[in-house]
Amino acid sequence: MLSKLLRDPEVGPLIVPVVPDEARTFGMEALFRQVGIYSSVGQLYEPVDMATLLYYKEAKNGQILEEGITEAGSMCSFIAAGTAYANHGINTIPFFIYYSMFGFQRIGDLIWAAADMRCRGFLIGGTAEERRWRAKACSIRMDTVTYWLCRCRTCLLYDPAFAYEIAIIVQDGIKRMYVDGESIFYYLTVGNEPLPMPEMPSQPGIREGILKGLYRYRTSAKKDAKLRAQLWAAARSCLKYSRRREILEKDYGVAVDVWSVTSYKELYREANDCARWNMLHPTQKPKVPYVTQTLKGASGPFIAASDYMKLLPESLAQWVPGKLVSLGTDGFGRSENRASLRDFFEVDAKHIVLATLHALAGRSPARRRTAAKGSARNCWRRQSAILDLITEKRNPAVT
Repeated sequence: MLSKLLRDPEVGPLIVPVVPDEARTFGMEALFRQVGIYSSVGQLYEPVDMATLLYYKEAKNGQILEEGITEAGSMCSFIAAGTAYANHGINTIPFFIYYSMFGFQRIGDLIWAAADMRCRGFLIGGTAEERRWRAKACSIRMDTVTYWLCRCRTCLLYDPAFAYEIAIIVQDGIKRMYVDGESIFYYLTVGNEPLPMPEMPSQPGIREGILKGLYRYRTSAKKDAKLRAQLWAAARSCLKYSRRREILEKDYGVAVDVWSVTSYKELYREANDCARWNMLHPTQKPKVPYVTQTLKGASGPFIAASDYMKLLPESLAQWVPGKLVSLGTDGFGRSENRASLRDFFEVDAKHIVLATLHALAGRSPARRRTAAKGSARNCWRRQSAILDLITEKRNPAVT
């Protein structure tokens, strides 16, 4: 998308890609040849990859700001470009792309300063799958960024799942910042898992749902099912929920709708604003939050499983018209692969299925027996996997 924006004759010259050190890691080396890396003196040396097609190309008219290993320096460039509309009368549009875990934890004061200076632009948190960074460093958690940025009123925080969601958010962001003149900036998380991107569904209201934070991505075909559940998926979880739906619908007869949650922060902010307005205007008709309106008529429990701590989905509990069950990654990190970590933090397929069945059980003895059946099956699978691991490695420490 950035490559296409840079080719646009009107918008392209205003785009300012800012990268600390990870351009190749993020697959951006094609931009080296397309627009070049800015250097006030040009390229005075021959790079080691000169013989390759996408070599490290510096030029006086380069457009990429490759800052080196300095998030602070990169953020200063972002601020300079993001405030150029006021200081120089030029609507430059910065895209600061960096490892998500090296952002607010290191340069939170500069991000706050950017908000204070009415900065505009896009912060892109790359490789934002938290499990990957749990394996990198147990003391660093990507989801803490969410809570810090929730305090920043002028920052719009999105966690998109699909390419079309990113396109709509960026398009709306450019309009709001550079056409409507709003003093806001965006933080988007993106991942690096090689997952297929679907086309945008055709049902009405999706664009509004993406921007406001929630829309129904998949509707169950089981219209006559007696049991129904609503699964909330944030970011890349949307593409992985097909397995959960298959188990619940095929094995247990539960009709499952999947919802894409693009922004917990926007949902909370709008709902909280409605609550405040209702408190200050007791004699007028109460406002109904978007999340409540959108979920109206959706039956069954709402299961929110994400890479975040449980606290984030639970912040919306009072406005959800039904029981909300939150599955998250509370606690210290662990060094393992994604599948093992999702099992450890109990946010993988079997735990989502179990949480759904348990929520459906309620007080009905028959439903409790169904949940118990799922529990036994899931426990057996988990024990079987552990036994297979022990047999394969034959390591007493594993036991």
